[in-house]
Amino acid sequence: MAVRNVPSSRGSRVVCAIFALGLLAVSAIASIAFSHASLSSIRQGRGTRVPLRAANILQHCRALVRKPGPPETFHGRVYSDRFQPGTRPVHLRNASLWTGRAQGLEVIRGDLFLANGIIKAVEEVSQELLDANNGNVLTFDLNGAWITPGIIDVHSHLAVESAPSLRGSSDGNSWQGLVLPWLRSLDALNTHDEGFMHSIAGGVTTSLILPGSADAIGGQGFVIKLRPTDERSPSSMLLEPPFSLNGSDIDLDLPPRWRHMKHACGENPARVYSGTRMDTTWAYREAYNKARDIMTAQDEYCAKALAGDWDALSGQSFPNNLQWEALVDVLRGKVKVQTHCYEAVDFDDFVRLSNEFQFPVAAFHHAHEAYLVLDLLKQAYEHTPAIAMFATFARYKREAFRHSEFAPRILADAGVPVIMKSDHPAILSRYLVNEAAQAHYYGLPENVALASVISTPATVLGLDHRIGYLKEGYDADVVIWDSHPLSLGATPNQVIIDGIPQFEHPYTAKKPASHQHAPTTPSFDDEASQTLRFDGLPPLAPPVSTNGTVVFTNVSSMWIRGFLGQGVVQTHASDGDAEHVVVAHAGRVVCSGTGDACLSFMVHSDAVMINLHRGALQPGLTTYGSSLGLQEVAMEVSTTDGAGYDPLEADVPSIAGGEYYVPRAVDGLQYGSRDALLAYRHGVTLGITPPMHSSLFGGLSTAFSLGSPHKLDKGAVVQDVTALHVSLARGGTSSVSTQVAALRRMLLEPIGERGAWLGKVRNGWIPLVIDVDSADVIATLIDLKHEVELVTGVRMKMTISGGTEAHLLAEELAGADIGVILKPPRSYPYDWDRKRILAGPPLTQEGPVAHLMKHGVKVGLGPHGISGDYAMSAWAVRNLRFDAAWAYLESPHILTKTSAFALASSNVEELLGLQVIPGQEDLVATSYSDVLGFEGKVVAVISPRRGVIDLFE
Repeated sequence: MAVRNVPSSRGSRVVCAIFALGLLAVSAIASIAFSHASLSSIRQGRGTRVPLRAANILQHCRALVRKPGPPETFHGRVYSDRFQPGTRPVHLRNASLWTGRAQGLEVIRGDLFLANGIIKAVEEVSQELLDANNGNVLTFDLNGAWITPGIIDVHSHLAVESAPSLRGSSDGNSWQGLVLPWLRSLDALNTHDEGFMHSIAGGVTTSLILPGSADAIGGQGFVIKLRPTDERSPSSMLLEPPFSLNGSDIDLDLPPRWRHMKHACGENPARVYSGTRMDTTWAYREAYNKARDIMTAQDEYCAKALAGDWDALSGQSFPNNLQWEALVDVLRGKVKVQTHCYEAVDFDDFVRLSNEFQFPVAAFHHAHEAYLVLDLLKQAYEHTPAIAMFATFARYKREAFRHSEFAPRILADAGVPVIMKSDHPAILSRYLVNEAAQAHYYGLPENVALASVISTPATVLGLDHRIGYLKEGYDADVVIWDSHPLSLGATPNQVIIDGIPQFEHPYTAKKPASHQHAPTTPSFDDEASQTLRFDGLPPLAPPVSTNGTVVFTNVSSMWIRGFLGQGVVQTHASDGDAEHVVVAHAGRVVCSGTGDACLSFMVHSDAVMINLHRGALQPGLTTYGSSLGLQEVAMEVSTTDGAGYDPLEADVPSIAGGEYYVPRAVDGLQYGSRDALLAYRHGVTLGITPPMHSSLFGGLSTAFSLGSPHKLDKGAVVQDVTALHVSLARGGTSSVSTQVAALRRMLLEPIGERGAWLGKVRNGWIPLVIDVDSADVIATLIDLKHEVELVTGVRMKMTISGGTEAHLLAEELAGADIGVILKPPRSYPYDWDRKRILAGPPLTQEGPVAHLMKHGVKVGLGPHGISGDYAMSAWAVRNLRFDAAWAYLESPHILTKTSAFALASSNVEELLGLQVIPGQEDLVATSYSDVLGFEGKVVAVISPRRGVIDLFE
């Protein structure tokens, strides 16, 4: 038997066994026939000795040129090869069906019928089909809800970079050589990865699991369906594995199945093997030259065999090499090349390689600079590669520095296939559809954006004959959404894989009616044009900064910071009658009301008029939790402030303070970074950051303006010191017990300069902010707070930063008056300290934000970084507005819009000790809508601290 297509199904195993016996019988008959032919030729005196297995040799030689694809009978199948016996048919009634057809433009209002693991009917379901299932049908009336095919992730390390991360759970990379095409991700696939159900909860049904990017050629990737199988094995999760997977005899008359090979250009393999791009490119050429030699030898062998020149092949066997056979198949066009590539130089190297050795490239992955070399991409061998990329994840290293949020639309406009992907767990695949939604926000057309995570990846994987579309005969992988899939926070109500519903009791949140259609997104045409004009690095500073008068007309709503701890309050909500006007001068609002009321301020000849088109004014947002302000490029040490000393790990030089060392973030501030300016353009006007650290004692944080050009600019430093920061975590050389003992001693016996600041913590003057995720360690800190307060008699201010497991102690935290800054806002079990997550809908009724707030805990939000590494999350600060909105949309029964604003502004400031002077808070103006959604665009920032109004249009 060639390979077990559905090990989870006893019935299908029987079918496969019968099929394999049939193949063996056919092969035996063919061999006998050719043996008779050889005897006949000898009797006739021809003198040619035909080998016993000549038929098999000839069949193998003819198969060398056969291209992968489905057999001609594929769409006549009655059962899916992945059908699980006992699965009931499913009838989805009255839905809005995005089919993937007509270039993603077809939407049908109708029904969908799934049976035997296959889509049996689209739009209309016949009574005959229903009757044939004898009433054994699961029927759901969806009331117009959106249905799409399952989401497909073309770049995932799910199950080879497992969660929670433990010793032995990281199998994504091999360190045994630069070129390793013989390795297979399947051989490392961990079925116990807790990420599986997490990804399914985002609608992901199929993933290409790739080796990592440490090697120039890292090995073979495999496509899997994410649902658990009865067999519980990695092999049973495979979708169309190559017939040769087990090295068994196969039917060479069938077309082969696609395989996938991972390549990586540029910095990754060069860094790992202490080489350069020149070394990597030579490694490619040397490997492919070896594969070409083997292929040439095979072709010469087969040319003689097919010509009947058996004498010339006497004593020879078919030339093959198990280590290199996959690379030979690349050259034969039977393996899809998936290449991690970033910069123009990398694309140029690889395009030349593809032409030198004549193999097509399926897709370039990450591909941050692809949009800058459109003509080059089209020169690749045979066809233009697809580009699989991120929406806004960028600038974490040099190769990603020129990434643009407008890249997907620029590529699509040029006719280059665009795919959005995760690189899970870097970007969690649960939020892959949000990558498409963000690309849509920045200009990728709706149909192309949806196709970028569904039908386009299906095509690039060579599986568009069975997944990626709602068509009769296709796999029964569908997602039922609570809103339009491109709306902010779109969440599955149900995910069906191979016809099997994955959630027994899904939790849902009612989304606004406005979210039942694709967002009406702003125009970024000018910004996209500027991006190309400036080779990926357009100016980001506000083009106009004025201390004059600006009049905002057609204002639909206005929120401001309340007085006396009110947080954020709404001061105006338009009733649709009189036009509301807001006038600002020298960075302050001087009038808010009707046009007549503010007329005296509007008559100035130098006044700038800005029509917000029913937009809004709202508080500037405040970020905490990344290294924004202390770095430009996270992986380039020369562009960062650098990490501080850890007094528990090594002696601190006396000149730096020795045992009582106290670093201050204000001394290392950097202004004008691209991440800071992009965040500013998205309404984040204030940053609070501690010194970069991963040690117990972090130092003193500072508050700064993201819009300031340098530290000496008016209002650039908002508050020199806001809070004292420490970190507690498992896994270091010091035990948690040791870390807590050190913290207890510092608080109860404050000495030296550090003691002075700890004295301010003890007296409740500044907060103690503790980076911690484990509920067990948080419980210890609650006890420690009580212990210190019993000694001092003063209420101490304590804030938990991170707080993944804080929900387990919601009541206790509220009782102890300890707030939480959640980073990330949506949890994932990256490691053991963050294992016990509250996943949110559809897996749990509430996410961590809503659960903590419901119990009276003050909550702020940090950025959603990559792989839980917040030194590399400055890029994500721009998305703070969307994170706050997501929390609100997920739990509208607990949060309001004003509390959503507070999550990303006043709550963060209060929890971090920022003393806000009434009337000094920034305001952000957005056109067409407010900042909490995909419809609004920031057009101005009103800054009383700086005395200016920054205009972006």
